[in-house]
Amino acid sequence: MNDNNTAGIDFEQLVRSIGDGVIVCDAAGAITFWNDAATRIFGFTASDALGHSLDLIIPERQRQRHWEGYHKTAATGETRYGNDLLRVPALHKEGKPLSIAFTVAMLHSPASEVTSIIAVVRDDTARWNEERALRTRVRELEAAARTETVAS
Repeated sequence: MNDNNTAGIDFEQLVRSIGDGVIVCDAAGAITFWNDAATRIFGFTASDALGHSLDLIIPERQRQRHWEGYHKTAATGETRYGNDLLRVPALHKEGKPLSIAFTVAMLHSPASEVTSIIAVVRDDTARWNEERALRTRVRELEAAARTETVAS
């Protein structure tokens, strides 16, 4: 469906060149699309990822919870993460931990069945590390303040 606002836009080029990682999986969870930004974030190339499951980037301790949510979303066509950011741990190809933030979208068949689940992903590791350092510093200052109060 083309209207005046989308005429002439090459959506495949848009998704391939956007700065956020775009990962598309089929309803069963196999990766069917992986853009260059996903490669930059996770280290896996499209050829590394295509046809494989998201277990490539999901830490083992998170997998069961992830797949429960994934299959529920595929079955119901409903997710709260279409508008709300989901922040979770992830893995880089080299094994280093990442923190990612993403939203979810779905593509449907003409019969309204979910055919694909799309994640639009951003590397959130720097922000997460900064917040963790700030929380640690607040705890240290609170402990020091308690110690001063007790000593007085």
